[in-house]
Amino acid sequence: MITKIEHVNITVPNIDAAVSFLKIIAPDFKIKKDAKPLNDKRWMHIGNNDFYFALQESHIGTHPKKQHQTYVNYGINHIGLVVNNIDDIENKLIEAGYNKGIDTPKETFRKRIYYYDNAGFEWELVEYLSKNTEDRFLYE
Repeated sequence: MITKIEHVNITVPNIDAAVSFLKIIAPDFKIKKDAKPLNDKRWMHIGNNDFYFALQESHIGTHPKKQHQTYVNYGINHIGLVVNNIDDIENKLIEAGYNKGIDTPKETFRKRIYYYDNAGFEWELVEYLSKNTEDRFLYE
């Protein structure tokens, strides 16, 4: 059972411009994480204690080989949903023949899986193992 939409991951041309817009429409949003790993593109989580937007900048001057390639083009990268019984859900997805996305590390306070639907959209499913809000935003 889905309990709520957790986040939407969007590739944007400029994170600061996106934040300016979001602060107008959602003034309660706070920056949860703002990072730029070495030799990689900047990303940010911004939201409140119930949901957030994962923003990612595309590489400047990138000309993607595929028109709808996630994490390169502007647009939605994946949709995150909070679920219960993630192991059961994953077994059903496998049985139905859906393609698995990226592997995720083992984390203390959550389980995550990524799968693609038939249209090619990537879905991240998250089951939280703690009710503590701070645990949800622990980046291990």
